[in-house]
Amino acid sequence: MRVLVTGANGKLGRGVVADLLAHDVDVVATDAVGRPGHLSDLGVPRDSDFYLCGPTSFINDLTASLVGWGVPRDQVHSELFGGGPPLTPGIVGAPVRAPHLPDGPVGTGPLVSFARSGIAVRWRETDQSLLDLAEACDVPVRWSCRAGVCHNCESGLVSGTIDYAPEPLDPPADGNLLLCCAQPRQDIVIDI
Repeated sequence: MRVLVTGANGKLGRGVVADLLAHDVDVVATDAVGRPGHLSDLGVPRDSDFYLCGPTSFINDLTASLVGWGVPRDQVHSELFGGGPPLTPGIVGAPVRAPHLPDGPVGTGPLVSFARSGIAVRWRETDQSLLDLAEACDVPVRWSCRAGVCHNCESGLVSGTIDYAPEPLDPPADGNLLLCCAQPRQDIVIDI
């Protein structure tokens, strides 16, 4: 049996579930029901192959739970998605501040919403990239190269469109963007 457990906070659309079931996945569960106790209630055998998709903490916790439930480790497969913990090379010991509106003049450009941080702010022409704006708002972000090369800043683009300047060396995955070299073309929502 093939079981997909995703860290989608219990929110997978019916079309997504139907598509997965049509592609040889026998059971689709979200983190709300993807724990061993719930899987046992669904009749999922321990010798199933488990495919986990989600952020690092979800993958680590659920892998440990499944192995503790008796699933052989080599039958637990995973793919990370979602933002990782902040990565800010060269910045040591900076105090952590809660996300906030940026200091200075209010922007007049497209509305940029940082979904997980609960911040929505107008684009400011003084910012070179969405990474600059996120940093001005103390939104936790990952970055390293600031030039579209390393993909540490790759994040989910929930809605809207962006432009790149400079163009990234390698484009991000479909539905994602590179914060370090992206600017909003219209109102956007970013999954950070």
